[in-house]
Amino acid sequence: MTKVRSLADLKKLKEEVQSKIKLREKGDHPENLIQIKVSMATCGIASGAKETMNFMIEELDHQGIDALVTQTGCMGFCYAEPTIELTMPGKQPVIYGYVDKQKAQEIIDRHIKMNELVDGIIPVNYKTIDD
Repeated sequence: MTKVRSLADLKKLKEEVQSKIKLREKGDHPENLIQIKVSMATCGIASGAKETMNFMIEELDHQGIDALVTQTGCMGFCYAEPTIELTMPGKQPVIYGYVDKQKAQEIIDRHIKMNELVDGIIPVNYKTIDD
């Protein structure tokens, strides 16, 4: 992290942080947004879920993709951590396992941007954690 040496640096840092917060906390009509839930239970965090979540927030923001990125607890797929649940507007959720930065980039490039499923989906009979 760079040092804050002036009021302009502080304002720039504030804008960057606020844009990241907005990306995570959009919530007026989440059903109209791409939703990404990152499993952040102990096993997920130990496997790198925090880095995956931060990467997804930054990359989505960098590419100008409007999405709601949140964290959730255990999804029950400890063997496949880090895991994410991706829901495209009007579609059923898809769970991806072993989502490191490289896999996250592939999910953004192929699933989110081109609507193509990516290898690494876990089980077909999965039910959303909201049920």
